[in-house]
Amino acid sequence: MDFITKNAGETQLLSGKILKELMAQRRRVASEASFTRGALVLALQGELGAGKTTFIQGLAQALGIKEKILSPTFVIMKHFKIAASDWRPSTSLGVKFKNFYHMDCYRLEGGKDLEAFNFKEILKNKNNLVVIEWAERVKDILPEDTIWLEFEHGGEDIRKILMTNDK
Repeated sequence: MDFITKNAGETQLLSGKILKELMAQRRRVASEASFTRGALVLALQGELGAGKTTFIQGLAQALGIKEKILSPTFVIMKHFKIAASDWRPSTSLGVKFKNFYHMDCYRLEGGKDLEAFNFKEILKNKNNLVVIEWAERVKDILPEDTIWLEFEHGGEDIRKILMTNDK
């Protein structure tokens, strides 16, 4: 699925819409009795300045996170608790995340580098939303059902965003 945004505000709004759709899909699949799933993982890739962090800022807004969202390039991971009362009614579909993990893997060489962050445990928890910038650097450790988003410059403030389920 391809999306085009014309400015940062549209990119942020798009992230909330994509999250809403992914949550609806997750809810439909979760209704299957034998189904178990861990964290929802969004893997973002694209050049510097292509809109990855702007997209994540929109996700945080949709989740009611008040803190300023910056790329955690040097700390690698930031964790935000999500209170149920913080959810905006427009994105609440009955699947409520309790934790939002924002990771930036620009400085990493592979998935093994994430072991120090208890990453495998984070992935097991269905109450976690994990969003990873520069995810292609750690693709060897990401779950098969990871949602991949490719960000491209389209000139000035225009961004093209391609969403797939493929690594």
